[in-house]
Amino acid sequence: MSRRRQIYEGKAKILYEGPEPGTLIQYFKDDATAFNAQKKGTINGKGVINNRISEYVFTRLSHIGIPTHFIRRLNMREQLVRQVEIIPIEVVVRNVAAGSISKRLGIPEGEPLPHTLIEYYYKDDALGDPMIAEEHIACFGWASNEEMQDISSMAIRVNDFMVGMFAAINIRLVDFKLEFGRIWDGDYSRVILADEISPDGCRLWDMVTGEKLDKDRFRRDLGGEEEAYQEVARRLGLLDTDNGPSEVFDLSKHRKLRGK
Repeated sequence: MSRRRQIYEGKAKILYEGPEPGTLIQYFKDDATAFNAQKKGTINGKGVINNRISEYVFTRLSHIGIPTHFIRRLNMREQLVRQVEIIPIEVVVRNVAAGSISKRLGIPEGEPLPHTLIEYYYKDDALGDPMIAEEHIACFGWASNEEMQDISSMAIRVNDFMVGMFAAINIRLVDFKLEFGRIWDGDYSRVILADEISPDGCRLWDMVTGEKLDKDRFRRDLGGEEEAYQEVARRLGLLDTDNGPSEVFDLSKHRKLRGK
């Protein structure tokens, strides 16, 4: 690996400057966090799996006209992406009650919602990513009304597509998180899908057994996290039936190669 300047390190990924202006290299870590990073751990091989799954989903979404930051996968843990100005809003799309909505509203986990629900959260770890309304977004100028229309429209289209994609492999898409960013052309900007889509940010349940195939296994100390992530990748056709990831990078070695 060539040495490149680190731009940002988050809980699950590292961003490096890309080979061309306007690009970044996104590196997927094995680090796992929950409850706003109060719980920390490692899921061996998670970064490899998430890189492959996110590549697959973003590629398929681009085929139905969803603009994304994804350009191409570079290796087992890295992908080349467009550099965007991240909009500081997490968009959560819910089809079934689970997690925080069950706790907040007393809805039994697993109960289908009357219709798909979109929630917004302000991206700020220090504040615990508080839930916000569209009025907050407009008031503080985090996104324009036109941008929010694009975001909500894309979120529904992504949900419609992914519900079908996962149902085809007997997985129930309970809910998931999206992030969006702006790309600029002079004074004009447009919103595109950014970050990743993987079992880190989706609740995925087996449609027959109800088994959790996502990061809830880590959050709730259920165990079997590696196997759950690999099972999602296997069903998507990204892994051989009997084999896990063929290559797992060591993060400390990776940082030395990057000159950190």
